[in-house]
Amino acid sequence: MINDLIIVEKTNNIGKIIFNNGPLNILTIGMMEQINKALEGFLEDQSLKAVIFDHNGKAFSAGVDIDDHMGDKAPKMIKEFHGIFRKLNKLKCPTIASIKGAALGGGCEIAIFCDIVLTSDKAKFGQPEIKVGVIPPIAVLAFPQIIGNKKAFELIMLGDIIDADEAYRLGISNHIFPLESYEQDFTKFIESFNDISAIILQYTKKAFNKALGIDFDTQLDEIEEFYLKELMSTHDANEGLQAFLEKRSPNWQNR
Repeated sequence: MINDLIIVEKTNNIGKIIFNNGPLNILTIGMMEQINKALEGFLEDQSLKAVIFDHNGKAFSAGVDIDDHMGDKAPKMIKEFHGIFRKLNKLKCPTIASIKGAALGGGCEIAIFCDIVLTSDKAKFGQPEIKVGVIPPIAVLAFPQIIGNKKAFELIMLGDIIDADEAYRLGISNHIFPLESYEQDFTKFIESFNDISAIILQYTKKAFNKALGIDFDTQLDEIEEFYLKELMSTHDANEGLQAFLEKRSPNWQNR
């Protein structure tokens, strides 16, 4: 099924959501709505062995549309964006991110939330939100579990962008494939699922989730309220976003 912003497929018990919103795959509210609808359709499919997030265009995603952070749009954006992760958290089958280019901001959050991350050697990851005066709520929850508190703190606090080798070294990704042979290497990896039972894959993921014992929905509720009621009420959060839209340096007032 082709929407204007994503392409949804299912082949050989593998679901796929392909970002299709231009070279940077900026995550707009409309695109998030389509992703949520696709995930809703996958939630009760017992035959799924995996759901893949892939992309057309140069970047996996350069993040959430800055304009959708502004004013009355912010609550709607947060609801739709976090809805993606609430559904991913409920999805029974494994999830796989296919990253051939940059995964930044909200794009990075979708990537790291997946169970398996496969990248090309040209991939980049980063959470640059702090440079425009906001924070990445999902990354704040997910990154410490993946790379530890101190490195997560550094990446989020400084907004640094790291390359494919560093992402692999930190444990963000599972494999790096050369860009020139990426599609063949990626396909070969996915074929590993062919001889495995869908229901056993689903129960294996369930066992992992039980072992981790994380109450994701409660944590997300708390950080979502903090984001909307506290962070977005500050001068500097709004100034940083407005400065980005106006292509100027922010005038921080530390309030």
